[in-house]
Amino acid sequence: MHYISASFRGTHGGEERDMGNKMVTYNKYKSFLFFIKKYKLTELVPPEDLKEVFSKFAGGGSHMSVEQLYQFLVEHQGEENFTLSDSEKIVDKVLQLRRTHQETVHGDQNRETEITLDDIFRFFLLDEFNSPSKTEVHHDMNAPLSHYFIYTGHNSYLTGNQLSSDCSEEPIIKALQRGVRVIELDLWPTTNKDDIKVDHGWTLTNPVSPIKCLESIKKYGFVASQYPVIITIEDHLTEELRAKFAEMATQIFGEILYYPQPEECLSLTEFPSPESLKNRVIISTKPPKERFESNRIKDNRNYPALDGSSTESSEDESSGKESLDSTIEVEIKSTVKNNGRDRDEGDTSSCECDRRLSQECSPDYRTIITIHNKKLKGSLKDKLKTDGELRRLSWSETTLEKASESHGTDIIRFTQKNILRVYPRATRVKSTNFKPHLGWMYGAQMVAFNMQGLGKSLWLMQGMFRANGGCGYVKKPEILMQKLQCDNEFDPKMIMPVKKTLKLKIYMGHGWSLDFSPTHFDMFSPPDFYTKVSIVGMPADVAKKKTKVIMDNWFPVWNEEFEFPLTVPELALLQIQVKDKDQGGKDDFAGQTCLPVSELKLGFRSVPLYNEKGEQFKSVKLLMRFQFE
Repeated sequence: MHYISASFRGTHGGEERDMGNKMVTYNKYKSFLFFIKKYKLTELVPPEDLKEVFSKFAGGGSHMSVEQLYQFLVEHQGEENFTLSDSEKIVDKVLQLRRTHQETVHGDQNRETEITLDDIFRFFLLDEFNSPSKTEVHHDMNAPLSHYFIYTGHNSYLTGNQLSSDCSEEPIIKALQRGVRVIELDLWPTTNKDDIKVDHGWTLTNPVSPIKCLESIKKYGFVASQYPVIITIEDHLTEELRAKFAEMATQIFGEILYYPQPEECLSLTEFPSPESLKNRVIISTKPPKERFESNRIKDNRNYPALDGSSTESSEDESSGKESLDSTIEVEIKSTVKNNGRDRDEGDTSSCECDRRLSQECSPDYRTIITIHNKKLKGSLKDKLKTDGELRRLSWSETTLEKASESHGTDIIRFTQKNILRVYPRATRVKSTNFKPHLGWMYGAQMVAFNMQGLGKSLWLMQGMFRANGGCGYVKKPEILMQKLQCDNEFDPKMIMPVKKTLKLKIYMGHGWSLDFSPTHFDMFSPPDFYTKVSIVGMPADVAKKKTKVIMDNWFPVWNEEFEFPLTVPELALLQIQVKDKDQGGKDDFAGQTCLPVSELKLGFRSVPLYNEKGEQFKSVKLLMRFQFE
């Protein structure tokens, strides 16, 4: 078989030929039953919409001046704070691209100072100059930490599944390089009880040294973002080992370890801001002494631990309702059955607690805890009280789902001042993840994810934190921070008026022929690409649509437009997937991305796609247009 295609940049594995202003590439496929088929010639040319807009701003001419380009970028593309000087720089870049292209194809040294339609089209295909969303930090970073969604990892030291994978500092490093701001460490005594290890307790995972983890956090913590790194600790240590960890942390981090003085804690009415904690590390866990005292009170809900002792449910903070209690019991028993557990930080067996009740806690360890993980007694409503000391709660996804059914407003009110961490249920032993909007729509700041996992939920997490320059902190929308009144309470599940409508158009895709082998998708023909677009956000905003399938073409041209009415666009994510249609089985993955709707830039945009791990392809992109009404 022979496949004929055209693009500005030729594909690999083929023969290139010059055809005027285009480059035609002949891709050879393996012969099938000695049958040779020539595929339809396709040229990558500017879409009609771009031609019309170019003509409008060029005054009907074939070239656009610097001044006309400036008007185009400001009025149509919505570029904010743009200057004439910025337009001149873009013209220089466009002319440089033209010269590179012409030297490759023609050897021509055209030095014109005005740009053509082909020039601007070629420029628009480059996402580094024409990205689909804002790339700088632009949210107010001076509000308390409780006012932000924070990029949060779960069991950050695990390299794979929750039961038998190795523990290492490497996944911590990778997470920090991607902008993750909350790292979780589980601290345990070593076998001889005289040292500390980071490990997933009661499983077959191999431990890693806490020193390696802390040193990695110090070295890589501020590579991707200057905003604070929070270490959440699941503490299973003795008094002596807590003191040892406190000394270890203070020595490794030095001045970058932030913690308030005791007198400051008593008068603290709100958490410090991300801006005030730039390049600082803070620690969050249960204050040990309070944990011991809380374990004096039993509520006849002790379940057998793997070591034969009994343990309190880590989620007894979640509800006083019988239905929720039964859910918790099932989850705990399931954890035990699977030979592993994910308990609230600091939970330990009651027998172990009883042995330590008379011990004094290390003042050094207690002092370095900035965000206290604490639970109150009583009903769920009592446990969500907002008066008193600032604190953090830690719930499983199941607990939050059940609690939100009857106490959604209480949860939102709690998260306006305090911090809620939501982690994957214990049965996710393969390191899968839940849909993060479960937490975000109720104001949960720390939606903890298994960053080593794969899947659509992780893509959503990565998409959310592309917002605000990828700094790992995203300001919560005003709808989650406004004062709630009995007659005007916000409920994420209710239907609200449409606030704005997103109109997007998918023109074309390109780059697969550069990043994939000719037979990656199909052995005997070019791929059959189609695009799926979805809105993920508040329940009322969820929607899915897809383009037609473009058969046998490495350069699909769809030219299809979709509209999405949105009630809470501030929490909406635009998820995009490209697949290769497989007539005989599962469609092949061909790229994905997820973009915060509130960050989308107007006009024609080059949208880079990512692989299943969230790593950006070198060349694969879509040309799209975004508008709001």
